[in-house]
Amino acid sequence: MDGNLKTQRRQNCAGVEAVEPRVHGGDLAEARRLSKTLAGPLIDLSTGINPRPYPLPPIPDDAWTALPQRDALKGLLAAARRAYAVDPEAEVLAGPGTQSLIQALPRVCAGYGTAAIVSPTYNEHAHVWDAAEFPVEEIADPREAVPGHHGVLVLVNPNNPDGRRWEPRDLLPLVRAMAAGGGVTIVDEAFADGAPEISLASQAGQAGLIVLRSFGKMFGLAGLRLGFALGDATRLAALVREIGPWAVSGPAIEVGAAALNDSQWLADTRRDLAARRAALDAVLAGSRLAIIGGTDLFRLVALPGAAALQRHLAHDGIWTRAFDYEPRWLRLGLHPDESALARLEASLAAWARRAAE
Repeated sequence: MDGNLKTQRRQNCAGVEAVEPRVHGGDLAEARRLSKTLAGPLIDLSTGINPRPYPLPPIPDDAWTALPQRDALKGLLAAARRAYAVDPEAEVLAGPGTQSLIQALPRVCAGYGTAAIVSPTYNEHAHVWDAAEFPVEEIADPREAVPGHHGVLVLVNPNNPDGRRWEPRDLLPLVRAMAAGGGVTIVDEAFADGAPEISLASQAGQAGLIVLRSFGKMFGLAGLRLGFALGDATRLAALVREIGPWAVSGPAIEVGAAALNDSQWLADTRRDLAARRAALDAVLAGSRLAIIGGTDLFRLVALPGAAALQRHLAHDGIWTRAFDYEPRWLRLGLHPDESALARLEASLAAWARRAAE
């Protein structure tokens, strides 16, 4: 798992337990430290965020100066409902990034018992349940969840970092079994924009199911901090109480509504991502790197000593994602343009030459 239950703790000067920051992609300080004098800008391939973001629309002045308006928020939620094809019986909640919703969910599910986390996956899932003092069990497949014993089942679909996918026909019986045992299934669909056919958004109104959707990854606007929860009215009302009023800023409401209503941009972007993913695959295969999984926003390769390759690429100004729990894995996000892909190809070729010496 992404360092989640193995989080290193230390005692601060007051004797209160503190938690060391967990490693995520997108932190470029180490990349800048390792980089040599560059011929071009630093290329960040360490995240699964679209490097060609949605063009920002005009933002009204009052989106910055006034409290977020209820009517504008309703417009955003309606846009999300259409874009994600949400079950008419389900409620839609917007939050300041999916991470804030992930943080709140253990409080909504207090008393549910053991949380089963399909692992390895995004490290914050197990961390927040562990921090909330839930017993946490890592399972390899959602079918290993035991209704009644496991009060919470959490999975990411498609999964990060290996891209594993589960079809609705396989997940829905598990959702119903968990609900019958008094439990809840949380499906994080952060990377499902490129694979809408596997989304459970159209089923989100049924009991015991909460679906999370990330705005920033597909639209390339992670700094906007916007995410959505889809589910039945009772559970989402509890989640609303946890995140409080005015959870989404006025500018995020304006940009989010415009982007989610732009179905043509989304369709064009899906095609563009698939094409760039194929081009990245060709470069990786040409470098004899074994692609073992991924989505249209990132690829996962396996090789002995992946951290050494990460450092080599960083020296050439290309930052990728290594994993402390699996030293053979390296994840690469999509290149923003052809020049970035060419730099990656040249750096990988230099790596191969050095390995052959």
